[in-house]
Amino acid sequence: MVDVELAEVTDFLAGHAPFDALPERVLRSLPARMGVRYHRRGSSLMAVGVDSNDLFVVRSGAIEIRDADGDLVSRGGEGTTAGSTTLVGDNPSRFDVVAIEDTLVLLLPREIFHELSQAHPDFADHFDAERADRLRMAASSVATNAAGQAILRSSGRDLVRREPVVTVPIGATIREAAEVMTTQDSSSVLVLDGERVAGILTDRDLRRRVVARDLDLHGPVSAVMTPDPVVAPAETAAVELLLTMVERHVHHLPLVDGGQPIGVVTSTDLMRLERVNAVHIVGDITQQRDVAGVVEMAGRVPRLVEQLVEQDVGAHDITRIVTSVGDAIERALIALAEDELREEHGPPPRYCWMVLGSRARHEQALGSDQDHAVIIADDAPDDAEAYLAALADRVVEGLEAAGYPRCEGEVMASNSRWRQRLDGWRREFRQWIHEPVPDAVLGASIFFDSRPLHGDEALHARLAEDISVWVPQGRKFLAHLTKEALAQEPPLGFFRGFVLARAGENRDTLDLKRGGVGAIVDLARVHALGAGLVSVNTRARLLAAGRSGAIDADTAASLVDALEFISHVRLAHQARQAAAGTRPDSRLRPSELTAFEQRSLREAFHVVRGAQQALAQRNPMQYYT
Repeated sequence: MVDVELAEVTDFLAGHAPFDALPERVLRSLPARMGVRYHRRGSSLMAVGVDSNDLFVVRSGAIEIRDADGDLVSRGGEGTTAGSTTLVGDNPSRFDVVAIEDTLVLLLPREIFHELSQAHPDFADHFDAERADRLRMAASSVATNAAGQAILRSSGRDLVRREPVVTVPIGATIREAAEVMTTQDSSSVLVLDGERVAGILTDRDLRRRVVARDLDLHGPVSAVMTPDPVVAPAETAAVELLLTMVERHVHHLPLVDGGQPIGVVTSTDLMRLERVNAVHIVGDITQQRDVAGVVEMAGRVPRLVEQLVEQDVGAHDITRIVTSVGDAIERALIALAEDELREEHGPPPRYCWMVLGSRARHEQALGSDQDHAVIIADDAPDDAEAYLAALADRVVEGLEAAGYPRCEGEVMASNSRWRQRLDGWRREFRQWIHEPVPDAVLGASIFFDSRPLHGDEALHARLAEDISVWVPQGRKFLAHLTKEALAQEPPLGFFRGFVLARAGENRDTLDLKRGGVGAIVDLARVHALGAGLVSVNTRARLLAAGRSGAIDADTAASLVDALEFISHVRLAHQARQAAAGTRPDSRLRPSELTAFEQRSLREAFHVVRGAQQALAQRNPMQYYT
């Protein structure tokens, strides 16, 4: 290019990101180091499976980028760039880039691209964000079925098709309610007191409470309705509506938005959805009358996960389903233990059984071990400890038989240390937070991910409220949590190759838990606790922390995508192991992965590493020792 052209290119680059962030001296030197190429409309700049070693910058015209499946990724005109993913990752390209107009492109060679990325963080950040978008697409693609519809992401609002809502006022008669149901062709009617749902009347109620008893149809509907029925927020996920129905033994569930009813979802509506085996399993578990029956039902879980993975259900949904089934198993075992102890000890004392770790976060996968503890009410009788020790031993034994290994660290309710009165738990958490010792904090972090499962939930609520107030004041404690979060390095080498185990039974395998899922969980925990947020689910923690400013919102969104992708790869691996009859774990050989999965996994680990570096820069190092 002649001097005039070089000057024009400099001015052009100065007007487009990320080149506009480069120092003027660097910017002026670039045109002489770049090439120029003309592409006629319809010609290819890059192709899937073909090596590419330049960054393309559209000088004039327009291009279109499509992925390996032919789906459109983006279109762009002047200033649009293409090729960074291949330059940062590995050849060959996994995108097709085609000129959709006669197009002139500037070519930035690979070595200059990396030179600029290393010397100028803003330049590198621009393309990091671009790759995060690609990762988001990868996470989305593995959670989408062949028809392109997200599975099990339907909410209650999506299922409500009847408008307006079928209702009668609280003063209506039974006949008037029955006439409304007939004319509206509805199997139920909501009874309203003002705008509040005061009750519900169903076909079944009419048969059992009116016809069978030969009641006067001119009597008040309030005498035969189900008062104060269970309701659910309109945005509740379909799978959670199903589980609520099973657990509460109801077939009609009113949905409310801002306290006002928007409709009723029935079990028939939900059964029309696909993949409801989880609900069937939960229903079967609740009907078991002995431990052997519960254990038999638990044996269906690995096949359930295998089916969900085959159906490309998203990892977030799969882990919620596995958690719900696990909850049902644990509740059933606790109830059976209480029945068994009732004759000798009488009714149980006031206590709360809480689950910890991945179960508490609704992120349970296959192969997870037991993590639980008990809060005993301060006013419980003196023999409460003996009762709960006997109960915990029975539950732990039942869970082990059901395929949940005992915790190697003895974080179980059968351990007397993790079976304390509320006042004891409050002292324990105060010491962890205000007088932290590194090893103690390392072992205690799991207790900051807890959820009540059975018993008096108010005991857990009081403890959780205290913790949410104390933690933001514990700077030294947060520094220890930060150190723990930074210790789980992603298995990614300097040149973005996977770091594999070098020896032992896991030789040449990749650990998806320690530097992947586990690292993201730790990052979410430290950001959420530091901001005083009460969520324990990792996805909810990250998004809430992003909204509160505790973490950059884009970084939080990228971590959510990384968690989804790594978790899905891990679940698919575990499903293959379960099908082969081996114990599920989180270690796999890269050869098990497709080229697409390997590249996306590298991107996910890169996101984790970037978030760890940002956390290290933000939090004080002087409190680490």
